[in-house]
Amino acid sequence: MKKKNKIQKESKFVKGDPRGVFFDLFDADEAAELTMRAKLLLGLQGWLASSGFTQTAAAKELGLTQARVSDIKRGNIDSFSLDLLVRLAERAGLHPTLRLAA
Repeated sequence: MKKKNKIQKESKFVKGDPRGVFFDLFDADEAAELTMRAKLLLGLQGWLASSGFTQTAAAKELGLTQARVSDIKRGNIDSFSLDLLVRLAERAGLHPTLRLAA
């Protein structure tokens, strides 16, 4: 009789907070702000990609410098406050809204 060697693979995946990785890494208040900033930044990146604007044209549209548009494109979240990202999203026609959980 032949003995079979079985290699068992164990999943070492640890489930994090369902609200996102920021809630695994930061206090809840800071994680909430980072989550909102990230969603707004992703929306602006999508707008940039689909708009067909050059960075210079997008800068004019948003009222920024080309270097700041480059920060958006590169996802440099630390360069933008929540209130600025809300204003930029509105200028881009994204009409940001806020919904609170009960």
